[in-house]
Parts: sequence; structure tokens; C-alpha cells
Amino acid sequence: MRLKKLSLLNFKNIVRQEPLFCRGVNCLVGDNGAGKTNVVDAIYYLSMCKSSLPMTDAQSILHGSDFFLLEGQYLSEEGKNECVVCTFSRKGGKVLKRNGKEYERLADHVGLVPAVIVSPADSALISDAADERRRYLNACISQLDRPYLTTVMRYNAVLAERNRLLKTRPDETMLSIYDRQLVEHGGKIHAARQAFVERLQPIVAEFYGMLSGDREQVEVHYKSELNERSFEEVLLAARQKDLVNEFTTAGIHRDDLVLKIGGFPLRKYGSQGQQKSFLIALKLAQYAIVAEACGEKPILLLDDLFDKLDAGRVEQLIRLVADDAFGQIFITDCNSLRLKSILDKAGGEYALFTVEGGEIRPANAAADDSDAEKTGAEKNDEA
Repeated sequence: MRLKKLSLLNFKNIVRQEPLFCRGVNCLVGDNGAGKTNVVDAIYYLSMCKSSLPMTDAQSILHGSDFFLLEGQYLSEEGKNECVVCTFSRKGGKVLKRNGKEYERLADHVGLVPAVIVSPADSALISDAADERRRYLNACISQLDRPYLTTVMRYNAVLAERNRLLKTRPDETMLSIYDRQLVEHGGKIHAARQAFVERLQPIVAEFYGMLSGDREQVEVHYKSELNERSFEEVLLAARQKDLVNEFTTAGIHRDDLVLKIGGFPLRKYGSQGQQKSFLIALKLAQYAIVAEACGEKPILLLDDLFDKLDAGRVEQLIRLVADDAFGQIFITDCNSLRLKSILDKAGGEYALFTVEGGEIRPANAAADDSDAEKTGAEKNDEA
């Protein structure tokens, strides 16, 4: 899937912009706070119906405005045009449309325009609690399996009702009803997570080896109480503890993704460079799985590429993603000369954009004009 044109209106610090992008690597260069990450986040928004950052929809509205609008014009690998529009207003909430038709449920859109993002915010996958890693798993799997997201939402709804019951009037009959529903939804979630992580592990190890020169071995494991016992047994064993604590103490809502380097926890024993390389390998593995499953190469978003990575590893990463296995790529960085030098060595098509005060301007006009001509030709074909 390729993003031909992005329209932004009242999004964060961007008043109105409509950049055209090339099919290869698109580089967004500018000072910190210029708006580079905002452009990348808008692209992610159109794929996942939400920001890649821990912020609300309302916080993404330009100060002094009442709404924002994002529109992406895409071309699939089969040559099909797609137009996705996302709007959010303080009064009317969020609306998402595909080719002019509004979605009844936002979850139905996830997976149409697959995207994978690598950003400094990924450090939360290592440093934060297990719920951050569960959210990551949910986001990954939902791009592959649309019913999965609905199942997670149903599980969470039943869990909330069960916890409410435990805080008020615990009733054995009602607890049994909620338990059966948790088992039904939780079993599906566990199976999907287990299968995904099993596919993930060898690919993460392979990509990490490419980035690090095979200096360390890395592992990804799925930790769940359901790995050893059935969900019915888990809930039954925790019943008395649940009654005392007044909430559900066991279940797939306590699962975790265990990350190791050299056989030890990545959080404690990995350097900043090793942790960053691990996270990149994790995201590239996710990319490979989504590309194979969807039949579409996801859009790869590399935000603040040099954060905690030396130039050697960045160069190796650029060589990796310049391969035909990857599709359209967006990179943000503060140093245009550094990035241009690495891209020139790697070869391949790229377009350079400068971002300043929320304005996006092509810095190498040839790449941008060439894609503009292609976009115009495609529009004529549509007519």
C-alpha cells in the first residue's frame, strides 16, 4: 500500500498541508518541534484510527480550532485507489470514511492500510508495565485478524462487569456466567497471541542479527497463565483471591511479552543501543508477518531514526529496508546532510522534505515532481 497524497487540516501544529509522496523513501527533516512526528502520526492515525502517542483525539486538534481532518489517497499493490478520511470534532466525535462511505465501527477499518511505526515511544515496551506490551500485541494482531479486536473489546466489557460485581454483591450464579464468557473470549485471544509470538520469535532473532552483526542472541516469549492450565482452572483457583481483593486477579488481561537478550531480561541487561536495535528488529518482524498475511506491504514509519542508534546501525537499517521486501517508508530526522549521505549510499528512490512550523516543503524537487506527475497520471486513469 502506498500513500500518494496526505491532506492535513488543523492537526496538532499543522494548519493546512497537502504533501505528495514518492513510492520509495520519504524523508522529513527539521528541528525538534517543527512537526515531523505530527506528519508521521497522521499517517498512523489513518491506519489505526488513533494516535501512535499516548494522547486523546481532542489533544490532536490545533489550538484554537474545533476539529481536525486527515485524508489519505492510497494506491494498493493491485493498482486499486483508496481514499480514507478521518475527522474529529469536539462536539461530533470521530468519523472515519472509506471512499466516501462511513464506517459503522472503527474496528472494521484496521488492517485495510497496514502500517508499522518505530519511534522513541517504543521504549515503553521495555520500561513500562505489561499492559503496554499487551496493547502492542493487540494492535499487531488486529491488523491481521479483524474479529480479534472485537473479541478483545468483548472480553474487556465482561471483565469490567465481573469486577463491578465483585465490588458489590458477589453472586455465584452471576460469577459463573461471567466466567463462561471470559473463557469463551479469552481462549480465542490466548490462541491468537500464542500463534503470533511463535511466528515473531525467529524473525526478530534474524533481524536483530542483521542489525548487530550477530553479537548477541535475543528471545521473545509469550507469558500467560493459560500456557499451563485451562482458563476455567485459572479462574476457579483464583476465586477466593478475587472475592477478597474485589477484582479479577487472573486471566489473559495479565499476559505479558517477555523480551530477553543473551538469556537475560532486556530491560536490565540491554544497553540503550541494544534495546533500540531489539525494538527495531521487533517492528521489522511485525512488518514481515503483516506483509505476508495481508498481501500488502505495510507503510513503514521510522520516527527520530538516530535516537540511541549510532550511524553504523542506522546505515545497516537503511540498507535493510531499502530491499524489495519493504514498500513505502517515511523517515524523520533533524540532520538532512547525515540522512542524505546514508540514503545516497543505499541507493533507491527517495524524496526529501523540510518541515518548519508545521509547513512541509519538498527539498529535492525532482523526486517530488516526478511523483506528482505519476499521481496526476493515475488521476487521469481514474477519470
